[in-house]
Formats: sequence, structure tokens, C-alpha cells
Amino acid sequence: MKTLKKFGAIFAATVLLGTAAPTFQIAGTEIGTSTEVSAATKAPEIKAGAAFAIEPTTGKVLLNQNGDTPLGIASMTKMIVEYILFESIESGKISWDQQVSISDYAFKISHDTRLSNVHLRPDETYSIEELYQALAIYSANGATIAIAEAIAGTEPAFVDMMKVQLDEWGITDYKLYNSTGLNNSDLQGNVYPGSSDTDENIMTARGIAEVAMHLVNDYPEVLETTSIPKMTFREGTDDAIDMSNWNWMLEGLLFERENVDGLKTGTTDFAGASIAGTAVENNMRIITVVMNAENGEEDKGSRFKETDKIMDWVFANWEFLDVYKKGDVVTEAGKTAVAKGKDDAIEVAAGSDVSIVVPQGTDAEQVTAAYQANPDLLNEGNELTAPFKKGQEIGQVQVNVEGDELGYIDGNEGKQVAATTTEEVKKTNVFVLAGRWVGNFFTDLYANIFG
Repeated sequence: MKTLKKFGAIFAATVLLGTAAPTFQIAGTEIGTSTEVSAATKAPEIKAGAAFAIEPTTGKVLLNQNGDTPLGIASMTKMIVEYILFESIESGKISWDQQVSISDYAFKISHDTRLSNVHLRPDETYSIEELYQALAIYSANGATIAIAEAIAGTEPAFVDMMKVQLDEWGITDYKLYNSTGLNNSDLQGNVYPGSSDTDENIMTARGIAEVAMHLVNDYPEVLETTSIPKMTFREGTDDAIDMSNWNWMLEGLLFERENVDGLKTGTTDFAGASIAGTAVENNMRIITVVMNAENGEEDKGSRFKETDKIMDWVFANWEFLDVYKKGDVVTEAGKTAVAKGKDDAIEVAAGSDVSIVVPQGTDAEQVTAAYQANPDLLNEGNELTAPFKKGQEIGQVQVNVEGDELGYIDGNEGKQVAATTTEEVKKTNVFVLAGRWVGNFFTDLYANIFG
């Protein structure tokens, strides 16, 4: 891992004050200008309707091939179910050992042999944990519906919860009609109010990558289950079913790749063969998305081959670069003016450690940054006003790599981190303020007369 302790002179840190809707400027170019980032080798062409890759701790986009076009997502939908399930467990709304009765709807779907399922009985109860395992490993649709009903009462109510969650994350390009990712035509009339009999869930590859990012970041324990290649459902009973994970990249399966531990496949006629994958190499986790892999119906391995191609390229061409430690002064930003303080200017520090993911071989001179004050803290003269505590957040620093047009999953062009004060800034007394006013008055007067 490279370490960059301090940027050189070309580190363009611009203090932008007094804008109601502030924009960052890096090296004289407003963020949003599109130029291509140069990596060691050109990104591979992925044979699929869309392909996407990110590093989840930073949200850095590493590959984007048609990643902003809404497409069918099939059972990748179930990652949203998993997130809400973990959140419900965490809040105490439900528990892993809670016993769930099976509705007529969940029962009928679970016995549809055309679909991926474990058979459920209406006269039995099942723990949330075993239903979750069936969902995560075997993409069991009846089990998914049973979980949705246990949490929200009905599947439509659960779909509303899913929509709220996506909205909170800022994901907008989506349509959700059910918890499973099935086409509505498979739901035996149990369709979301207002939807048609053939509607199906839709999202972008970027959106799916963001769902996977939140799931892995917030509930990494999901990987303990998504990494299981095979498990027997209700082992030792008459209802035992051997479940083989549909993610064939896991250990011991047909397209095994070392260090792959998730995440979720999806297949329908509309969506094609798709997968959200994740793996770790060289202390870096990545999330990949392949949607509607070319020839996926005939070639059952196509989505795994294309995922493998993405992972090969990303791990060979991207790496972490340490930029700042928490509290490091952003010296290139200079000092920021402060009104009514004992000091009339302060330095800016990074509010947390800053590591960015960059193409291998990135030169320090390609890394730029800018400081932006929080406009809510500015007075009418566009100045920060004392007092301030040491370490108080006063804005943001955005770190960029020149030529990077891929940006971040949240739409930002660079990595943003809180900017803080390096020391306490006390409010000065009225006599000092008066002296400064007089000094400024005569300075301005002199400039007007003789300038």
C-alpha cells in the first residue's frame, strides 16, 4: 500500500466561501468535467447488459459499463430483504429463533417446482434463521415471502418498506413490485396493488452495487451465510432438502474463485442471468455486478466468467493510497479567515483518516483536493465566526485523482471527508475587535485615496 503524507505544490486546495450552493473546484476545473482516469490497463469489455464494480468502504466506482440504465434485477432483489431483515433483528422487532407460520401464499409459491424453493408446510412453523438461510443460499422464494410477511404483515407492506429504504439511500431509478424478484406472473395473483400481472423489479447496476455496499458494510455477518456452498434445509427431517448455492464461484463449486464469499445471483427470462459478487484480495474487498450476461440462458457459466474477468482486472489495477491521518493539517489550503476570533485565521485539518482507491501507479502529483466551508457557519461577510472548539467540524475536504471520471457511488466526483479546526479559537474582546476595525478602516481609506 502506498502512503502519501503530504501533497506537493500542485495540490490545488481552494477555499470557497459564501456560496449558498457551494461547488468544489479542483486544479481550476469545476467538478463534473469529464475526463478519463488512466489505469495500468484498459478496463475489459464485459459481455452483459450492464457491469459495475466498486470498493465498498470508500464507495469508489472502479468500473461502469452501462451501469446507469435500469434493467431487471430478479433475485438480486433479495439483498434488500436481507438488509431489512438484519435491521429488524438489530432493532428487536424479530429474532433469529422466532417461529413463523406459513401463509397460503408462501405455501403455494414454495411448492411451485418451476421456481427455486424449499418446500414449506402450512401446519409447521419455521425459524427466521432457517428461512433466511434458504433465502441466502438457495434463493428460496416461498421462504422470502414468509420473512417479508413476518416483518411487515403482508408482502405489499414489506415492499413499501423496501422502497423507503432505497429512498433513504438516495437510489431513485428503480421499480419494485415484490420481495422475491420474480415476475408478477409467477405470483399466482398476489401482485402489488396497482401493478400489472407481468411487472418485474427493475434497478440500475449502480443501484444494485449500492444495495450490496450497504449490506456488506452495515451487516458483514451476511457473508457468513452467503459464503456457504452447500447446506441441508431441515436436516434430519422428512422435509430435508439439499441446498447448493446458486453462486457457483464459491469454494468447491463449478466456477470456484478463491476469496469469493457472496453475494446474490438472480435469473428470470426478463432479467437474464445476473449476479452481485464480492471478494477480497490484497486487503481490499470489491463488489461486482453483472446484469443479463450474454448468452446466459444457454451458457449457465457466463455470468461467473464475466464476474471473474472484472475481478481479475480490478485486483490487478487498483489499490489503496493513504492520504491523511485524522488531524493532519491540510497545509495546501492555507489559512481560513475567522471573524471575531483571537486569531483572525485558522488552519484546516482532516476530520478522519483518508484513504482513496486509485489506479496502480498513480503519481502523487495526480492527487488534488479542495476545502469547502460549511455555508451554515458563514456570516454575512462569508467568514467563519468564532468561537470554535478544537476538532470542530467546519466544512469538507474533497480529494480527487486528476482524470477520474468514474467518481463515487453517491455521485460525488471525489472522496469527501470532514474538515475540522486544528485548535480552539476563542472569541476575542471588544477592544481587539475595535482595533481591527480601525485598522481596516484606515487601510481601506488609504487604498481608496492612493490606490
